Amino acid sequence: MKKHLLVFCILWIGISNLKAQRIEIKTNQFDSITFISKRKDLNNLDASSFKKLSSEANGVKLPYRLLSPKKLKTGAKYPLIIALHNSTRLGNDNESQLEPLTRTWLKDEIRTKFPAFVLAPQFETRPTQYAKNEAFGTFTATPQENLKALILLVENLMKNPQIDNERIYLIGYSMGGSTAQHLLSQKPDWFAAMISVAGVPDVSNLPNIKNKPIWLIHGRKDDENPFNGSDKLFEQLKGNKKARFTIYENLDHNTINFPLLGTDELAKWLFKWRR
Repeated sequence: MKKHLLVFCILWIGISNLKAQRIEIKTNQFDSITFISKRKDLNNLDASSFKKLSSEANGVKLPYRLLSPKKLKTGAKYPLIIALHNSTRLGNDNESQLEPLTRTWLKDEIRTKFPAFVLAPQFETRPTQYAKNEAFGTFTATPQENLKALILLVENLMKNPQIDNERIYLIGYSMGGSTAQHLLSQKPDWFAAMISVAGVPDVSNLPNIKNKPIWLIHGRKDDENPFNGSDKLFEQLKGNKKARFTIYENLDHNTINFPLLGTDELAKWLFKWRR
């Protein structure tokens, strides 16, 4: 009897751990030469497949690029990935929002293995602002009016019969990570999963997002968008078996993308989820 009880306890602990939130501590060392090489390779990719388009809502113009699956099959449906840029890419040239992390979707092997539409909008002014939140104990992010233009654009794209509305994903770095959180908070029923890299948290709608597939990625040494924002947000997701938090002990705000560029790890995780 005692033996059976011991086996049961071991199995129960194992199952509980499998179902628990996933926290990963990584100790990658930054290699500037490799980082520069990765960025150069991605920046040299031909981006003409990202079609140049523009939309306008309530007087706000929103230039954007849209990448289609490499081979569109008649009648097939594909995920929509919304890739959101950082604050250094603000503007209206409809070019600079294609930062290296977004350009990863141009890699031939990723386009082949993970066929999807990829939307890369460009904001002229910040779609998010940060302020110290005394109650939360760190900075939090607040959406701005121009975010409505993107919401309307996504709503229109959802009418495309080849976009699978059950598989709309958000991913963003820095300001883009915060913007991704705003979209998830404002339209939690639209999105299947979100990845926020080095973002400042949006805690405005925690009850309706706390069980969503959310992957937070942050560098412990980040002193621009403080690490403790993601840390505290992850605490609020306690009990969410679909939440994941990757902490890079040795990386800061400007180096956090180093291990993410060119890999298919992010795509693999996103593509696991349906709304």
